[in-house]
Amino acid sequence: MNLGELAYPDVPQGAMHLLPLGATEPHGPHAPLSTDTLISVGICERAAERLTGEIPVLVLPALAYGVTRYGSAFPGTVSISEETLRALVTEIAAGVGPLVLVNSHFEPEQVETLRSTGLPLLDLTRRRNAERLTEEFRSGSCHAGRYETSLVLADRPELVHADRMTALEERHVDMPAAIRDGRTDFVAMGMDEAYCGAPAESSAEEGRATFDTLTDLLVELIREVAT
Repeated sequence: MNLGELAYPDVPQGAMHLLPLGATEPHGPHAPLSTDTLISVGICERAAERLTGEIPVLVLPALAYGVTRYGSAFPGTVSISEETLRALVTEIAAGVGPLVLVNSHFEPEQVETLRSTGLPLLDLTRRRNAERLTEEFRSGSCHAGRYETSLVLADRPELVHADRMTALEERHVDMPAAIRDGRTDFVAMGMDEAYCGAPAESSAEEGRATFDTLTDLLVELIREVAT
């Protein structure tokens, strides 16, 4: 299921490949820098498992770097350019069979770059997909909030600082509106601790339920691509 864990004689031919995409950037004082990447990997692994016996699926090693300038004021942020992201994705695609991109990092330049490749993309910013996700996600105030933190709690709870998480007050920031107004970093948006939403309300139970929905979305896309 995970390509990087296989020996070469065991790599199946004709499989659908999934490329998890994320970023290395701050997710509040409580969640790991790898939050976006962990979420994408979790979606891919669940979809591959669900499709066992129907469609052979291989999960590629994740691309843990993205276009992430908004968090540049915080330690740990590592950004790549749009050109580098496009080159990495298109060259990876050229070296494997059919490929679906799975992205959980929503900085506009990241999303637009992935769209520009023309490759099949699980694009959670599309309205038809966002409408199936949580209220916080749809609100646009969800960076390291209840939505993302719950997903990390469902898969890697040891990476969440629970004492910090429960002490954080809810902070509403309409990120899409702020971006339209030209505020293109977390501090300018009022996110001086690199989060918005309600992380203190997060739970592994909600994360598991959200993963189920995200897996549904990816499985539907894989079946569409495979036909």
